[in-house]
Amino acid sequence: QLIPAPRVSHCVVLITMTRGSSSTASIALLLLFIQCNLVLSTRYEANWTSLDTRPLPPWYDSAKIGIFMHWGVFSVPSYASEWFWAYWKGGDLRIIEFMKNNYRPGFTYQDFAPQFTAEFYDPEEWANIFKAAGAKYVVLTSKHHEGYTMWPSKYSWGWNVMDVGPKRDLLGDLATALRNVTPDIHFGVYHSLYEWYNPLYQMDKKNHFQTNKFSMGKTMPELYEL
Repeated sequence: QLIPAPRVSHCVVLITMTRGSSSTASIALLLLFIQCNLVLSTRYEANWTSLDTRPLPPWYDSAKIGIFMHWGVFSVPSYASEWFWAYWKGGDLRIIEFMKNNYRPGFTYQDFAPQFTAEFYDPEEWANIFKAAGAKYVVLTSKHHEGYTMWPSKYSWGWNVMDVGPKRDLLGDLATALRNVTPDIHFGVYHSLYEWYNPLYQMDKKNHFQTNKFSMGKTMPELYEL
């Protein structure tokens, strides 16, 4: 059961979950829409049948217009998609050629992070744009599969917005701006429950997800932090 988060009230949490099989682990998206200012009164079992019975909040069903933003270190190369790192590591020739033509030999994905400065970031302006667009909810990637957290997480040391990059709480600043400028807009976060190259996740994956070192040692602490 997820605990309501004080950082973002009235939020939507979109979580990427993993489902394993006897041979390979397939990835499925489970959308958990949670109004974070309410304590969940219903408990659900750890199986898809139980989870699928959870109804959508009435406000979401009638919202019609929402904005989902992907933002992270992958925004620096701004090429292909937010899956840039995985495509690159996977041998995608487009990415390999892009890196060869634009960056020095030996350049790593982590080298992009110091360039992720967000120097023109104005969360209040964003909030006003969302309001003018008629959006009823806004969702930001708090962490994508690259593992970089958009808030200063102590569980993602050396790989978060305060340790490397913009040196500010991008997620928290947006939450504050929305709360002050457009309190009627629901704010939520997308938080990936897996990270492509995190050693703990790789270990669990190797064990066909019969172990949960990554989820208990990394993911859950981050969710409580949020």
